[in-house]
Amino acid sequence: MTSENFGRVRDCMKPDVTEVDGRMDVLSAMRVMKEVGATSLIVKRRDENDEYGLLLFSDIARKVIGEDRAPERVNVYEIMAKPVITVRPDMHIRYCARLFENFGIGHAPVEEDGKIIGMVSYYRLVLYGLPNLD
Repeated sequence: MTSENFGRVRDCMKPDVTEVDGRMDVLSAMRVMKEVGATSLIVKRRDENDEYGLLLFSDIARKVIGEDRAPERVNVYEIMAKPVITVRPDMHIRYCARLFENFGIGHAPVEEDGKIIGMVSYYRLVLYGLPNLD
């Protein structure tokens, strides 16, 4: 398989993302994750000069459960990653995979015209970005 066979981030991203406020408590965020079937949430910008944040299941596991903290007493902003690295929807997935490796990340919001339009992960790069998997 040559690199020309690889798709673009737009082809494999999850287009439906859920945004939450950073002041939300982690227990409420977990309920949102369960309701929408997501393992990550975008944390909204407070204003146009702010940056997006990202809350992952692994953040909750390590920083709340692993530290024996009560999720209803921890706010999302205390454990989220911010700022986050975003990718363009027209980026080749091979470059996205390299970016993930270079920065030690496994998820990235997809940003277009200053708005988050999707989420991409190693999982989606492999299962939806490579052709002829059928």
